[in-house]
Amino acid sequence: MTNSNSNAEHDRLLAHNRKEANWKKWGPYLSERAWGTVREDYSRGGNPWDFFPHDHARSRAYRWNEDGLGGISDRNQYLCFAVALWNGKDPILKERLFGLAGNEGNHGEDVKEYYFYLDNIPSHSYMKMLYKYPQNEFPYGELVAENKRRDYHDYEYELLDTGIFDENEYFDVFIEYAKAGEEDILIKISAVNRSNQSAPCHIIPTLWFRNTWSWGYPEGPMDDVPEKPVMREIQDEGDVQTVMASHHGAGDYHLYFDRGAELLFTENETNSERLFHTPNAAPYVKDAFHRYIIDGELNAVNPRKEGTKAAGHYVQMVPPGETMTCRLRLSHKALKMPFSDFDTVFEERIAEADGFYQILQTQGLDDDLKSIQRKAFAGMLWSKQLYYFDIEHWLKEEGGIKKYEHHHYGIRNNDWEHLVNFDIISMPDKWEYPWYASWDLAFHVIPLALLDADFAKRQLTLMTREWYMHPNGQLPAYEWNFSDVNPPVLVWALWRVYKIDAAATGVFDTEFLKGIFHKLMLNFTWWVNRKDPDGHNVFQGGFLGMDNISLFDRSAPLPTGGHIEQSDGTAWMAFYSIIMMKIALELAKSDPIYQDTATKFFEHYLRIAYAMVDLGERGVSLWDEEDGFFYDILHLPDKIIPLKVRSLVGLLPLFAVETLEDLDLEPMDVFSRRMKWFIHKRADYKGHMACMFTPGVGERHLMAILNRERLLRVLKYMLDENEFLSEYGIRSLSKHYKDQPVSIKLGGHEFSIRYQPAEADSGLFGGNSNWRGPIWLPINFLIIESLQKFHHYYGDELKVEFPTRSGNLLTLKEVAQELSKRLMKIFTKDAEGHRPVFGGESKFQKDPHWRNLILFYEYFNGDDGAGLGASHQTGWTGLIAKLIQQVGIYMKPEG
Repeated sequence: MTNSNSNAEHDRLLAHNRKEANWKKWGPYLSERAWGTVREDYSRGGNPWDFFPHDHARSRAYRWNEDGLGGISDRNQYLCFAVALWNGKDPILKERLFGLAGNEGNHGEDVKEYYFYLDNIPSHSYMKMLYKYPQNEFPYGELVAENKRRDYHDYEYELLDTGIFDENEYFDVFIEYAKAGEEDILIKISAVNRSNQSAPCHIIPTLWFRNTWSWGYPEGPMDDVPEKPVMREIQDEGDVQTVMASHHGAGDYHLYFDRGAELLFTENETNSERLFHTPNAAPYVKDAFHRYIIDGELNAVNPRKEGTKAAGHYVQMVPPGETMTCRLRLSHKALKMPFSDFDTVFEERIAEADGFYQILQTQGLDDDLKSIQRKAFAGMLWSKQLYYFDIEHWLKEEGGIKKYEHHHYGIRNNDWEHLVNFDIISMPDKWEYPWYASWDLAFHVIPLALLDADFAKRQLTLMTREWYMHPNGQLPAYEWNFSDVNPPVLVWALWRVYKIDAAATGVFDTEFLKGIFHKLMLNFTWWVNRKDPDGHNVFQGGFLGMDNISLFDRSAPLPTGGHIEQSDGTAWMAFYSIIMMKIALELAKSDPIYQDTATKFFEHYLRIAYAMVDLGERGVSLWDEEDGFFYDILHLPDKIIPLKVRSLVGLLPLFAVETLEDLDLEPMDVFSRRMKWFIHKRADYKGHMACMFTPGVGERHLMAILNRERLLRVLKYMLDENEFLSEYGIRSLSKHYKDQPVSIKLGGHEFSIRYQPAEADSGLFGGNSNWRGPIWLPINFLIIESLQKFHHYYGDELKVEFPTRSGNLLTLKEVAQELSKRLMKIFTKDAEGHRPVFGGESKFQKDPHWRNLILFYEYFNGDDGAGLGASHQTGWTGLIAKLIQQVGIYMKPEG
């Protein structure tokens, strides 16, 4: 690998960050699904799946964003490109991914396709994905009917279960992009026939404008009311055909087609006649290509070869094992020979992508781990999408359908009128989650910081902008309910990204740290004012992201009345306080005034930590001394009941831990003096948590809710294979409850919880989120970090049994490493060459064209490691890339 290749991507990123170039103007910012989203929902009942179903998507113009298969767009999504396919048998063109809506699946919404993000780099100068397209009729109806027949106790009915791939009658469709310049993109689409007989393949590369002209106001916050853009054919000589796309904001682009495509044109306008039985405003509408190619409606497309949507139609009978290839180029330049350097540019970008990862990946990793990590990174980069939502306009909008009134009861998000989002955001998934979630994003930025620290920092900055954060200080949760309460992990992400960036560059970006720190002080105040109503430093956060982990739905009023004082909610706030203190101390190195702020958060931390073991000094404790574990407390009007369930709720107090160095404290005279005064004044606090003044390894000081004795008692449960410890990480609920579920009778009703290693068997939260047993990467990641911090203080002197009762003693650092390896084992091959993530699915385990493809699921079976939930939630499961990086450092040979 040449040195220039190895550093080319770094040079592009540097030029982009310095605003000397705009390499990220084009990227994978197009969702794989835009139908069935909250933004497109104008129904009175607030059911987006029914209001805008998949069946409408091919015929109905979107209001807020666009979708397509393996597509790209500019960062404003003025101009979009994606691939459409037809096998000669399907009832519709394959223009976007299909899946079940939330009210159709037996475990909620779920994509029913197989696609894989294979490669990507931060500037998106090279990208590659794979879509597996059946050659026989796609079983849309069968998937809907069978999943509807099944209930919560059954497995989901997947596309492989239909048998459509049994005889390998499918195409592997590879979609690749390589940039020759910032606005000059080469596109290669390759369809490989995996069957043993010839099969027809239609490839329809499609270019279109997002419909910004039909809604009566600007699409971007700074734009004037737009003119309607236009695409038209330009006559070229030879084999090249060209579509010119002209847009008032984006300028002119040329899409070049190589070797004889049939060019088709229409408008990106709703087919009102089909959907609403009203006349169309114009003769050419969004679903024209579907009607022309499949139904043979020759008059569906514009014979004048112009419109706002254009495509090239290629069709070929592909022999078995052979490949059909289409080459295109999307460029702002007028080129006479657009394909003369096509192969050369692709070779260079692929070599540069290899060089980028060769530098990034630790050398101790084997090839399989490197491949898994690179695919995890690719999934995260492919999942960057434009998110556009203006709540004020959305609430007022008529759009020919209905008008929202501010006083109308029950309108979603009507207290977030300030929110205006028009940004490229790292999202959990391009299909099931084409919207951001602020607590998911906090985990995304950790591996993203390894790839592109500038982008990671900008994501955190976005979430705290005044057009995101509520005036009362709350951070937006997600579009289903921006007011829902997510765990306060953004502060942790801020600190970690700051440290990762500094380790990589040697530059401590204190201005970035300071700016978000000030915003988070507003958010912290919101938490204290809104979620500690009794002023006892014990918090009632709601479900806090952990759907289904309790006996009750914690985001709804309790059926029993009263309220829950949450072990995890309170631990999250101690976690919040202690990291805010660390950040304040970091800022105090250059500005001593922050010592006052550090003292404030130190006192918050101690009061919260103390409250966990003596609620408001009322003698009620979240810590159960007899059991040696933390539990929630149910406060009813007439009594207090500990909810004795061993779950992640009781492990979260592990997270509220930090170490302080004497060297760092020495210059902090104000903080040190006030810290000692507070501890002296409240000497009773010292007996309930780790002692700040007992030096550990290297004279370090420990701040932790758990003192040594309590730490060991909690770890005894956590590292017990009959409780939390799985071969594949830490379960969310103790396995003890598999045969002995917990039940409680209140008000004539019985509430129970049972260990379930896989999917939920109830409809709580739609049934597709389950914290009653499965393994979740983000929480496991925080557990591993916490163990590393405890080891930083205790050193090798403290050892625990791993697993419990095994007699095998390990340091906490070694336990953290072993947990990391167990999580990695979900994706790596076992002795038989099988990957646990794919469970018993033989196609993925044995077929050479499937077995090395990786899916990064939402969560994993607590017993066998099989992937569950959203199959492409690379966002927080992408943390595996960071764990692989760390384990690679452990494995690195000495010298």
